[in-house]
Amino acid sequence: MEYIHGTATKITVFIEDDQHPLSINSGAHFSIVATEYLDKNFPNWETKLFPTKENNRKSASGKMTSIGTIIKEIIIPFRKGNIRLNPEFVVLEYSHIQGFLLGTDYQRMYGIEIYNIKTCILP
Repeated sequence: MEYIHGTATKITVFIEDDQHPLSINSGAHFSIVATEYLDKNFPNWETKLFPTKENNRKSASGKMTSIGTIIKEIIIPFRKGNIRLNPEFVVLEYSHIQGFLLGTDYQRMYGIEIYNIKTCILP
C-alpha cells in the first residue's frame, strides 16, 4: 500500500490476472475508470459496457462525461488472505485518471474505512 499526501490511498490490485493501480478515494462519490485506461489495458472492454442513466457528472475538477458502467472483479492482496470485490465503475471519457478509483459508493458497501491519513483498513 502506498500513500501520497493530498491524494487517495493507492494500492495495487489484480484484475483479470494482471496488476493494476486502484485509488481508494474518500472524496469521490462514485467509482470510476477512464476510457483511455480501458483501451490500453482491456481489449474489447466495450462489449461489457452497461448503459447508465446519468451521462454528465460533476467533480471538483469540472464536468465529466460518462458513457456507461463496467463491472470488474478486483482482487486485493492482503496479509490475511486475498479480498475479492466486484464493483461497478463509471466509465468516463477524457479523464486524467490512470487506473481504477474506488469511491465512497463501494467503500460503504464493502465496509472499507480510511483511518487517520495514512492507514487504509480493509474488511
